[in-house]
Amino acid sequence: MIKGITLVRAVPSPDAFDHLSSLFSVLGFEPGKGWQDDSGRGAAFLAPLANLELVTGRAPAVPPILIEVTQLDHIHAIVGQWMNTHLRTEEVATKLSPVEPTHWNSRLFTVQLTPDLTLGFWQSENPLHGRPEAIEGDLSAAGMRFAIVTARWNAVITDRLLQGSLDALHRSGAGKQDIQIVRVPGAWEIPSAARTLAESRQYDAIITLGCLLRGETAHYEAIYTEVARGIGQSQQETGVPHAFGVLTCETLEQALDRAGVKAGNKGFEAAIAAIEMVSIQRKLSVTE
Repeated sequence: MIKGITLVRAVPSPDAFDHLSSLFSVLGFEPGKGWQDDSGRGAAFLAPLANLELVTGRAPAVPPILIEVTQLDHIHAIVGQWMNTHLRTEEVATKLSPVEPTHWNSRLFTVQLTPDLTLGFWQSENPLHGRPEAIEGDLSAAGMRFAIVTARWNAVITDRLLQGSLDALHRSGAGKQDIQIVRVPGAWEIPSAARTLAESRQYDAIITLGCLLRGETAHYEAIYTEVARGIGQSQQETGVPHAFGVLTCETLEQALDRAGVKAGNKGFEAAIAAIEMVSIQRKLSVTE
């Protein structure tokens, strides 16, 4: 089985060797195992990924060594700074190219380090380039049914969370007839209602909303632990996704911030997570 690719290139002099080693060190290459004997020196520079590309019919339009990077403009600046400390200013202008677009949906610059060694640094313009293939959920709620379990306790918070969840579901294509709202007295009662709804098999996902504020006793920790455990156990044992939208905050102000004032709306986020998990489950069931 093929494990990796190593490209071995000779450099013309010890000075060029030291310059290259210095540049690659500045750029953040991981140093590999080097060697030295009476005949010369060697040094390895490791990158997370490597490719071997063969060309026939015409000469390659790019340098023989291409290094894919992120933040290409920042890399260009680093290389320029390094060259300014090792070369005369007039040499830098001729050996370091500007960043330019290519015909293969990317941007590229080149740097000539020695007369026979030119490197190309490039970055893809495709934001999904290089991402590993994965099954991911879509954010369309059309054709899905949801149950929202929300606590009446701390209603000034939970009502905001509920509105956030409804907003997310409706924006994503869920109809009013596809959403069942269940109000329970407090956070303690959420797992029981969620379990009953999940076991009914009428809903694709359950969204749980509540708010616990720390008091001066251990009541807060005891309630939160059991609520989280109960919701998680219901999800695991029924196989129905449960989105966790129960806030645990020190103060009312913190809870308001997380219910849409400053730090987003946890109810909205929980509904989006529920939609995505239903989509993932459906895709996984097709691939089985």
